[in-house]
Amino acid sequence: MKAIDLQVNGYAGTDFCSHHLTAEELHTGCEALIADGFDCILATLITDSVENLVKKLTNLVKLREQDDLAQQAILGFHVEGPFLNPEPGYIGAHEPQYVSKANIEDSQRILEAGAGLVKLVTLAPEQDEGGKTTKFLAEQGIRVAAGHCNPSLDELQTGIDAGLTMVTHFGNGCPVDLPRHDNVLQRFLHFRDQLFFSFIPDGAHVPFFALRNYIDQIGIDRITMTTDAIAAAGLGPGLHQLSGIEVEVDEQGVARRPGSPNLAGSTLTLPRMLKALEQGLGLNISEQEQVLVVNPATLLNLSS
Repeated sequence: MKAIDLQVNGYAGTDFCSHHLTAEELHTGCEALIADGFDCILATLITDSVENLVKKLTNLVKLREQDDLAQQAILGFHVEGPFLNPEPGYIGAHEPQYVSKANIEDSQRILEAGAGLVKLVTLAPEQDEGGKTTKFLAEQGIRVAAGHCNPSLDELQTGIDAGLTMVTHFGNGCPVDLPRHDNVLQRFLHFRDQLFFSFIPDGAHVPFFALRNYIDQIGIDRITMTTDAIAAAGLGPGLHQLSGIEVEVDEQGVARRPGSPNLAGSTLTLPRMLKALEQGLGLNISEQEQVLVVNPATLLNLSS
């Protein structure tokens, strides 16, 4: 099965978020992605200053243009931030000092640097007053997702009306402890007939029994699975980098910032994810294809 992954920060030692990504590193990461069975991915950049995001995107565009394999592996870019909720728990492993309110000017700069390759932007609806930036992005053909956020029902509705279409890594990007009923997860689920939901199926980000419950509630036709892989994917335990941030991977393959309970991406590879979908979640081949190929292609308006 050739999977489409909407959120890959890095792979096999290559950090797509690096300030100093080289042509050799990009080729190595793409080689590993293709070897593991990916059809294509969205190389993902996380929160940084807008200036740095522009520099990183400009470099990624240049390096991709010079490498046929990179063009095959990287369909485009997913920009996760900087328009996120900076509160502890919601911000996760992102650097809160670089967070800002959503605005069209900065969004335009990011899109221009991406040279038409930015396909998905994750933002916090409560950081986008009146859904103006969401509407702007949607009108440019960009898919907009909600993540690392705590919007009210009204703010979510405003976002959806403006073009919000997806929830980024549902069940994460929020505090460990939440109010029993009125919380961001329940608010997202309230709009489950209008949104796609992405999940990280590693058993750590969302326990398999809970993820199975969510699949049953949302429906298989509105779910995508992502590795949310970082450069440590496939490398084993130890200290690694994510956008200049030190990340520690434990013996179980779970990545966190040292001394923090916050998860920092994942080390999932496609072979491990396929095993998790079958053994951890009980998805058959048709259902695996739905969440790994059909639904991501639908979100990106690709022919399946």
